[in-house]
Amino acid sequence: MELSKFIRDIPDFPKPGIMFKDITPLLADPSAFAEAIRQFTEHYQAMSMDAIAAAEARGFLFAAPLALQLRKPLVPLRKPGKLPYRTYSLKYDLEYGEAELQMHTDGVPRGARVLLIDDVLATGGTMLAGAQLVEQAGGTVVSCGFLVELSFLNGRDKLRPRDVFSLLQFR
Repeated sequence: MELSKFIRDIPDFPKPGIMFKDITPLLADPSAFAEAIRQFTEHYQAMSMDAIAAAEARGFLFAAPLALQLRKPLVPLRKPGKLPYRTYSLKYDLEYGEAELQMHTDGVPRGARVLLIDDVLATGGTMLAGAQLVEQAGGTVVSCGFLVELSFLNGRDKLRPRDVFSLLQFR
């Protein structure tokens, strides 16, 4: 199944000059969504890892079923004030401002090997912040996985030397 057929282009969203890659058609098609999870599972099943982490909200859509398939704990990375327990916190810059991610202090044990999953790799800022949170907790990022990579934005470069994998690349 060609997953790229389920990614819709939305011109001038969220602002003029941007060609937004909309993943909702893929999510709306159970066969396409299942195929994306199958491909992630196939790619990562032999990799040694202790947990899967993802930033809200769209990262959860792919990380949760993948965590179930691989029988690994899911570690949510959330915006401030959303997690009820003690947290690690990291502020980071986005192309249009600043954001912050938090993770429970017991979410990633020291020495844990963690797979990070998100829907889209654009500039890499959110995934880099997630990786730095995992590392702040004493974990190691084994790979950063994405449904879609916008390779013309060079987000992969920001994540070096970490492993990066994407199911679809748009140039």
